[in-house]
Amino acid sequence: MKLDQIVQTIGDEKAKYLLDHKSGTFSKESLYLPNPNFIDNYWKDSNRNIRTLQSLQTLANAGRLGGTGYVSILPVDQGIEHSAGASFAPNPICFDPEGIVKLAIEGGCNGVASTYGVLAAVARKYAHKIPFIVKINHNEFLSYPNTFDQIMFGTIKDAWNMGAVAVGATIYFGSEESKRQIVEVAKAFEYAHELGMATILWCYTRNAAFKKDGVDYHVSADLTGQANHLGVTIQADIIKQKLPENNGGYNALNFGKTHKKVYSDLSTDHPIDLTRYQLANCFMGRVGLINSGGASSGDTDLAEALATAIVNKRAGGMGLISGRKAFQRPLKEGVALLNAIQDVYLNDDITIA
Repeated sequence: MKLDQIVQTIGDEKAKYLLDHKSGTFSKESLYLPNPNFIDNYWKDSNRNIRTLQSLQTLANAGRLGGTGYVSILPVDQGIEHSAGASFAPNPICFDPEGIVKLAIEGGCNGVASTYGVLAAVARKYAHKIPFIVKINHNEFLSYPNTFDQIMFGTIKDAWNMGAVAVGATIYFGSEESKRQIVEVAKAFEYAHELGMATILWCYTRNAAFKKDGVDYHVSADLTGQANHLGVTIQADIIKQKLPENNGGYNALNFGKTHKKVYSDLSTDHPIDLTRYQLANCFMGRVGLINSGGASSGDTDLAEALATAIVNKRAGGMGLISGRKAFQRPLKEGVALLNAIQDVYLNDDITIA
């Protein structure tokens, strides 16, 4: 998909809003931006062992974006997180783990992130063909009444045995269970690094009090930014975060600590600047930021995905991790959507803001 097609898909007005924006918060020169040599430039002086660096490079070298420093990942853990029926009924082929992995391969993704069960079922056939990212914890919704808690599934050693190059986990920062989850995931990530696997953290906020006066601050730049900062502190190699939709969570909820410059100097209400604040909390981009694609909305999925990719790239992010928009439609359509997202990162005319 060429630039004029991208503009046509998202609309001239929105395209101008996103593509012409010049950020005046954190300068692009102050950021560690994605590039083909990010291992040598950013990671070689870290404590990551050789095997972990190899795993990061393996992930970065795969798929259509291989060698660019950007990544496109297909995440399919919603069978547990939301229920298999809710997730796969729109495209029943994904009840079969092979359907999930085939979509990631044919879609040119850098890797496929899914559950122990999904990836274990086809590991011997596919682990050497596309990087596996095993999701090690989940929130399951069969227990009644429903609760929101990420619990461990399987083991790090089993993920390593099935040939995974990385493990992924979620922490619900702000929840009553978050302190336990932080300790669990930190220990799991430490062991994953010992075995040479990379680590990806889903840094989500979760607390009913984060919704106030009709505004959902679960997606505020300041709260999600701090979640990112906690994530990189437990040595996540890549941070997955929802695209920010507002700001001022600390002030509206009147808790925690912040600074007026966060809102006056280091962010604006533009989505690229809000996302750049998320990136700054990932050690200024030393740790890559990937944003999630969100739920499927139907006919507007492609335009939404392209806009999200533009925001992430122009903010300095590392890529997009898009699931339901791709796997809840027929294979050919899912592949086309994933390729369109990748085209944003391959397009040299879409630059850092």
